[in-house]
Amino acid sequence: MLEDLTIPSYFDIQQLLETYVLPWGINIVLALAIFFLGKSIARLLVSVANKLMVKAKVDNILVNFISSILNSVLLLFIVIASLDQLGVNTTSLIALIGAAGLAIGLALQGTLQNLASGVMLIIFRPFNDGDFVEAAGVSGVVEEIGIFTTTMRSGDNREIIIPNGEIFGGTITNYSKRSTRRVDMVFGIGYDDDIKKAKEIISRILAQDERILNDPEPLVVVAELADSSVNFNVRPWCKTDDYWDVYFDTHENIKLAFDAEGISIPYPQMDVHQDKAA
Repeated sequence: MLEDLTIPSYFDIQQLLETYVLPWGINIVLALAIFFLGKSIARLLVSVANKLMVKAKVDNILVNFISSILNSVLLLFIVIASLDQLGVNTTSLIALIGAAGLAIGLALQGTLQNLASGVMLIIFRPFNDGDFVEAAGVSGVVEEIGIFTTTMRSGDNREIIIPNGEIFGGTITNYSKRSTRRVDMVFGIGYDDDIKKAKEIISRILAQDERILNDPEPLVVVAELADSSVNFNVRPWCKTDDYWDVYFDTHENIKLAFDAEGISIPYPQMDVHQDKAA
C-alpha cells in the first residue's frame, strides 16, 4: 500500500517550487503591495490636493469633482501597475482603455461640453448663488451652479435648469455684480405743459427718496420731442437691492405729482384734417 503512495520520479517538488510557486507567489505579493501601498499614496495625494484647493478658496463643487477625477486616475494607474507586476500584457489593456475612452467621449460630446463649461463657470465665477442674471435667453436668480447644469429661479417662481454649455458659450448679464445700478425711466408730458415745472417736479420726487443716491447725481433731461409728447429721460442711481422698489415707486409718485400739479401725461393721438370739397 505504501508503495502506491510513492511520488513519481518525474514529479520534482523543488523544481515546481522554484519554477512556479515561488515566482508567482513573489509576484502576487508584490502586486498586492503595489496595490495597497499605491492606494495609500493616492489617498494621501488626494488629501493634499484637497487642502491646497480649499486653501486657494476653490469652490467646494469643483474641489469634490477634481478630487474624484484625481482619485479615479490614480487608481487606474495603480491597477495597471499591479497587473503589470503579475505579468499581464498591459499594453493591450491601455490601448483598449484609450479606445473605450475615445468612443465614450464621442458619444458624450455634448455632456463633456457641459462638463467643461461647468468647470469654467465654477473657476471664473461670472455669477454666484443668489445673483440675478440673464443667460442663454433666460432671466432669473441663480440657485445652484452644478458641474453639468445651472439651476435658476424665475420671477414667477419657476425652476429653470440650463445646460452649462449654453450659458458659457453665450452672453452673460449679471445684474447683481455691482453694488449700484442706474434706473432708466422715460416720462412724457403734453406739448402745452410747462417743461421747467415738470422738470422741477421730477427732481423734487427724486430728492425726496432716500434710496436714490446723490453721487452720481440723478439725470433729468428732455430727450425727445415725440409725436404726442415731450419725453424726459430720468436716470437716478440706487443700490442694486433697491432697484425695482425705486423703479415702481418713482413711476407712481411722479404720476401722482403730475396729476396734483396739472401736468398731463398724453396718450398717443393723431390729428386728421379733412379738406372740404369746394
